[in-house]
Amino acid sequence: MSAAVPKGDRTNKSVDVIIPVDSHAATVLRDPRNRKAIGRLVSRVLRRGSGPSSLARALAEIKAEARAAGLTDGEIEAELDAHNAERRSRRNEPS
Repeated sequence: MSAAVPKGDRTNKSVDVIIPVDSHAATVLRDPRNRKAIGRLVSRVLRRGSGPSSLARALAEIKAEARAAGLTDGEIEAELDAHNAERRSRRNEPS
């Protein structure tokens, strides 16, 4: 993702950024109405003072439950790394 917004220029101006998405999302985002709606959503989620996103809160809650069950941070990270590696390998398999 890239965005060049000079310091001090944090107004409500729109700035184009590049965000990698899967091919289905790219197809949906060809429609300007969808891009505009997603842009508003991203801006709202990232707005200062909005606090952690619902995803961040959910992940923190899951991590706290894993710790309560006796897992260490290292074990949790290793499990997440294994899961992500498996997802990447399935995504790269020929169809």
